[in-house]
Amino acid sequence: MRAVSREIPAAKARKVSGPKHLSTTRARREFAELVNRVAYAGERIVLERRGKDVMALVSVEDLELLERIEDKIDLREARKRLADRDDDSIPWEDVKAKLGL
Repeated sequence: MRAVSREIPAAKARKVSGPKHLSTTRARREFAELVNRVAYAGERIVLERRGKDVMALVSVEDLELLERIEDKIDLREARKRLADRDDDSIPWEDVKAKLGL
């Protein structure tokens, strides 16, 4: 029986060495090629302006993964704050009633 790979396809194609850095000027000239490299080869490309990183081009798969991670962090923080709240909190129903909502 063969082992099932759980790697994201873009991660398989991506080189281990990290993202490539390009100037925004060069990225503008090569935009169509960069879109293909990110979308189909799974590359991550950091764009620089005056030698400083200003943005990154990443695949939709990478963006969705980042959003899932952020959602988990937000949920963990919300649960922590709910568990840590003190007894002086006001129920939402009372707030709505006081505001006439």
